[in-house]
Amino acid sequence: MKIRLDLGISPKIYPVGLFLTLLLLIPSIRFLFVNAGYRWAYILGLSFGICFSITPLLRRIAFKWGILDEPGPRKIHGSPTPLLGGGGVFFAFVLGILINGIYSLELMIILLASAIIFIVGIVDDIREIPASIKLLIQLLSAGLVISFGITVTVIPLSLGLIGKIGNIALTMMWIIGITNAMNFLDGMDGASAGVGAIISFFLGILAFLTDQPFFGWISLSMMGGCLGFLPYNFKMKERASIFLGDAGSTFIGFVLGTLAVYGHWWEGDSNPIVSFASPLLIFCVLIADMAYVTAHRILRGEALNFREWLEYVGKDHLHHRLFFVLGGKRKAVFFIYAFAITLGISALVLRHADTLNAVLLLIQAVSIVILGTILERHLRHVIKNNDA
Repeated sequence: MKIRLDLGISPKIYPVGLFLTLLLLIPSIRFLFVNAGYRWAYILGLSFGICFSITPLLRRIAFKWGILDEPGPRKIHGSPTPLLGGGGVFFAFVLGILINGIYSLELMIILLASAIIFIVGIVDDIREIPASIKLLIQLLSAGLVISFGITVTVIPLSLGLIGKIGNIALTMMWIIGITNAMNFLDGMDGASAGVGAIISFFLGILAFLTDQPFFGWISLSMMGGCLGFLPYNFKMKERASIFLGDAGSTFIGFVLGTLAVYGHWWEGDSNPIVSFASPLLIFCVLIADMAYVTAHRILRGEALNFREWLEYVGKDHLHHRLFFVLGGKRKAVFFIYAFAITLGISALVLRHADTLNAVLLLIQAVSIVILGTILERHLRHVIKNNDA
């Protein structure tokens, strides 16, 4: 029993995962995968194995150092839970890239900037940092990435300085928005890591479909790290044995948001609408949650300025609302998974669409979000009236 508590997972499963991970670290095994044309599978398996293998160690460190998420009125877990789970995803992602020799100057800058986000998140998990300071760090990290030319090209560059400044502003908003949206989603077992894996999967598929294997490998490294964390964080009959923490959720959001900009699906196609719409659909779950929460808090007068919005903590996020309507945490998370997968599939279908069909698919996605929100609000109202 003691071993089980130390590991946070069945002691029968962990040794098998550890052995397979050590096997994958043997250079000859890596060469075997690469020569057979399965480099993508090796990256995915290695990242999964690294996160799966080191998470129990991080869990023990968190207990020893008291880095725990304590229960509270705004939280849904009932006992102190370790917070260093994001470290497993971080090391899995970085090592999955470095061990496989995936390199570019821009990618190294992304790794540096995301490492800053991760380290600040660790400090925040240990000793809470003011929201304004965290936002400043995110802005500086995003600025570092942008300074190396990683920006969207939505506004025509023919407009000169206006176009350049506009694209930089949109890139900053995108990266910061996705980073915090992923953090907002991290309020229920399996939500952030699972959605992170789904987004990574569809970004990877999109990368391979657009002949960008480099970006596909990066996406799969993140996907493997997220999947390797889920056995500890999303269990069918038990509560999570460890949480991502702010360090993990903001790191995943920052990397994925930046990767969406780094890839070339934003421009260069014969159909720019398709290029722009595909990542929007893949990230639609995060965007929809952020948009709803922002509008809801402003309309209710709970966030009258940007600082209040930034510092507000509540239970109005998508997973909280679905938990209330569906009556279970796992049901809520599976619904979010299904939502993300549905929109991700739409993004893949969009690759072969003309302008009209691309616009129609976007309208369909927006309609799904709006109808789902209306239905969810109605059900909450009905349930509250019945309880009363």
